[in-house]
Amino acid sequence: ALPIFNNVLNAKRLELARELFPAARSFAYLANPSNLREARSVAAISEVARSLNVEIHILNASTVAELESAFAAAAKLRVAALTASPEPFFDSQREKIVNLAARNAMPTVFAWREYVEAGGLLSYGTDLPDSYRQAAIYAARVLKGDNPAELPVIQPSKFHVALNLKTARALGIEPPTSILLRADEVIE
Repeated sequence: ALPIFNNVLNAKRLELARELFPAARSFAYLANPSNLREARSVAAISEVARSLNVEIHILNASTVAELESAFAAAAKLRVAALTASPEPFFDSQREKIVNLAARNAMPTVFAWREYVEAGGLLSYGTDLPDSYRQAAIYAARVLKGDNPAELPVIQPSKFHVALNLKTARALGIEPPTSILLRADEVIE
């Protein structure tokens, strides 16, 4: 498996959303209940929300129609921002999700820079090219005869922050300097 561990970064995404809206008290998390790993992510993000003293609304979606309902619910709840689970169904619906975020004027924080490239606001996640390199190094070691059971587990050490300034302007958001300075990529 690729050393991405992206689900554990959900807390950081919520912290970034809070940094964008420091006075806000209500946020949303887009989860896919069909994903077996999601229950752990929901529990973790709920705990982080408590520690940040904010309310987190869990919005479930496992179909395109449910995605539309989730974004409509987030708008109706008047959450400051939404963070999206890094999971395969959502990745397959990237364009749809970015369009729903725009249509509902919903600031959204994603795991992958590709969402920001497609028009999403902000992303924070592992650096995928670096993770792929790590996987290739492991594969090469195994092919050279190393015992996989004896290889150490390597966690990601490179993370990527992407910000779409055009989207920020369209949402009326002035990103704080702290996020601009951390951004590895700023899309205009």
